[in-house]
Amino acid sequence: MKSIFGSREEKLAAFRQAKLYLVISSEFTLDRPVPEIFEAAAAGGIRLIQLREKKKGARFLYETAMACRPIAEKYGVMMMIDDMVDVALLCGADGVHLGQDDLPVDVARRIAPDLFLGCSTHNMEEALAAKTAGADYINIGPIYETATKALPMKPLGLDAIRRISPAVSPLPFSVMGGIKEERFPELYRAGARLFAMVTEITRAADVRKKVEELMGAYNAAGKGC
Repeated sequence: MKSIFGSREEKLAAFRQAKLYLVISSEFTLDRPVPEIFEAAAAGGIRLIQLREKKKGARFLYETAMACRPIAEKYGVMMMIDDMVDVALLCGADGVHLGQDDLPVDVARRIAPDLFLGCSTHNMEEALAAKTAGADYINIGPIYETATKALPMKPLGLDAIRRISPAVSPLPFSVMGGIKEERFPELYRAGARLFAMVTEITRAADVRKKVEELMGAYNAAGKGC
């Protein structure tokens, strides 16, 4: 299977147009199948979705990704895989998001030159290193307290966005960690334009409706700045 985007340049354009970045993990779906959440979110308007499975193996992630790939094609969703470059290549994903303990960005680039590569960063040094290594984007976080992922550092706060984003410009970035609808305005004022979310969406009773509400809140936040 192949990416629905013809080049990294097309992926970059799609990434820059995204507003919400949904990360789906099966442990946070209220026992609903990941493809069901994926399609509901896509139908609601999300065009950037990452599949992340920290507690299950590569086979589960691969099978899940293969089930989600046709949905991504149907809605024009940019599909990212967390950590696993091999799974991303085999399922025709658009990119991989790498953590600080995963393959280095430059190594992943040698293995998969066409994948769109993101990197989690938690301070200025990691952000600059990711840019130097050739990341296509970085994630800055955790901005707020979060219960979806165990991290050794304290929340970075909004000042991290104001400090780090100019230093890595023009590299695009997302923000993650405790992102909730009521925080959209202050995130927008701090300079963030792509909000990564997990449970606010994946645990919603009606995922599509929730996404539509969040899209409205995002647009309102932008108009208020």
